[in-house]
Amino acid sequence: MKERNDYWVITLVALAHGSSHFFQMVVAPLFPFIKEDLGVSYAALGFAMALFYTLSALFQPLAGFVVDRFGARVVLLGGVGLQALGVGLIAASSSYEGLIIGSAINGLGNSVYHPSDFSILNARVGAGRLGYAYSAHGIAGSLGYASAPIFSGTLGVLFGWHIALYAAATVGFGIFVLLLLNAHRLDAARQAAKENRKTNDVRILFATPVLLCFLYFAVYAAGLAGLQSFSVTAMTVQFHVTAAFASSALTAYMIGSAAGIFAGGFIAARVPRHDIVAATGLALGSFWVLLIATGALPGVALPVLLALMGLSVGATGPSRDLIVRASTPPGATGKVYGFVYSGLDFGSLATPVFYGWLMDHNLPQGVFYTVFALTALAILTVLQLPGRTRAATT
Repeated sequence: MKERNDYWVITLVALAHGSSHFFQMVVAPLFPFIKEDLGVSYAALGFAMALFYTLSALFQPLAGFVVDRFGARVVLLGGVGLQALGVGLIAASSSYEGLIIGSAINGLGNSVYHPSDFSILNARVGAGRLGYAYSAHGIAGSLGYASAPIFSGTLGVLFGWHIALYAAATVGFGIFVLLLLNAHRLDAARQAAKENRKTNDVRILFATPVLLCFLYFAVYAAGLAGLQSFSVTAMTVQFHVTAAFASSALTAYMIGSAAGIFAGGFIAARVPRHDIVAATGLALGSFWVLLIATGALPGVALPVLLALMGLSVGATGPSRDLIVRASTPPGATGKVYGFVYSGLDFGSLATPVFYGWLMDHNLPQGVFYTVFALTALAILTVLQLPGRTRAATT
């Protein structure tokens, strides 16, 4: 019975995490329609996205403290509801101001997932299945990313951007209702919150392992931002391939990443040295991107190289999450996860301007050298962290 409930918890939390990534990506594919309809610039639309990530980054640590104080279940439900509401407001807007308000609410909702999700998984899932739980959590996020452009782009072409976003908001409210109906399966998180109230000292966040986890995520995200934002443009310039081919290479990376996360769950469950697993995956990933940066192989190999990079780095995900768990003091799950995973948002904010500068100066290989350097740097952070999960923590 306990095993069956574990799988229910994993499924519900993964679904919530997938909705987070879905709402991160669902608006951007509609920018051409929104730009024409509202009469705004792409720079103005870019500001709306920057606002989303800024609020998510700033409020994620605070969300961790709220999780530890009031419980992860109510915070997670609030996040899903806020994101659905934010996208619904954008759908209903006929002005740029409405877009900004909706984006802000969407970003606030996005801030809660990592502290809520991992608090629930750590509290409700048996230690022997946590590797699989983290794997499912990561795969759901990848699927959320992959499905959003197809969903909103297709509906936007067929019915317009308002209908597309109303439909997205409806999906979000449907997930909210499903989670609400199954909230009893997450009830143990309330007991964890009572225990966590004993550990409210903000100095916990300045412990060396916690800071190294934050640094790891910031460095990792800074490299990932280059792949997501500028790799397609860089590939077309450096290798003289078409944009469609370069886009397919980036898709290969995402598919490889999802496959790697899936495999990483089994690896994490069987290999106790999570630091070695993470360092090995990052080393392989940096090697594949270095081959791209040097131009050692022709452009036709790009999809294979990026798929291998995605597979290598993706496989580190569950082990990485277990490293964070091992670095978390008892009673501080929400605040620590909220703080360290905010590194993803801060890292994503920090480097796009630099990548753009490289492309403005016709240095496409510089994009990949930078991704290589940041991926290699992440190895140094992860090797300084606890390599084994605390067996007693559940």
